[in-house]
Amino acid sequence: MPMAAGGVRRDLTRVLRGLRSAEAIQRYLDEEVKYNDGPTTFRSPRRVARDRVAHCLEGALFAAAALEQLDHAPLILDLAAVRDDDHVIAVFRENGHWGAIGKSNYAGLRYRTPVYRTLRELVMSYFEHYYNPRGEKTLRAYSRPILLTRFDHLDWRNTEQDLWDVASYLVDLPHFSVLPAPIERKRFRMDRRLYEAGRFGAVG
Repeated sequence: MPMAAGGVRRDLTRVLRGLRSAEAIQRYLDEEVKYNDGPTTFRSPRRVARDRVAHCLEGALFAAAALEQLDHAPLILDLAAVRDDDHVIAVFRENGHWGAIGKSNYAGLRYRTPVYRTLRELVMSYFEHYYNPRGEKTLRAYSRPILLTRFDHLDWRNTEQDLWDVASYLVDLPHFSVLPAPIERKRFRMDRRLYEAGRFGAVG
């Protein structure tokens, strides 16, 4: 099938063409794409657009492809947790400030307006909203941003194969701690109201 600009096949480009801002990309992931809580998959953006289902990594890949069409670099970043799953977001810069797009079963782990001066500021904005089913705040570290063009040989935008290599690469990356060592092992508990608010609309 013919390729459009940026290596995206035209059937995916038709979906991305209507997403003209970071907010529109997040709205598409929220309203048009079901959260993937089934068997483990690592769908490409083309498969996400077709199947309308994604977990955080799949959503981040889709968002990165969509941001690429808006002349942003296709970047994703891994957030690492204790006693919890990692979370992957697509990150972008506007006017020298960082923002993010995310797909999550938790309301507070999604969009961030590009107002953060550094990646650490952006990451720390997720701390109060990143928690496990027991109500523990679990965010502990983050990776550097990954430029997805390093996976162009896998045809990451369009492939029908699961992108296991991308997932494995994120796991093996060095991560930067978000907490000082003396308190890193402390268990921080959620307020019940914030816990319930974050689970609004959750699947499962």
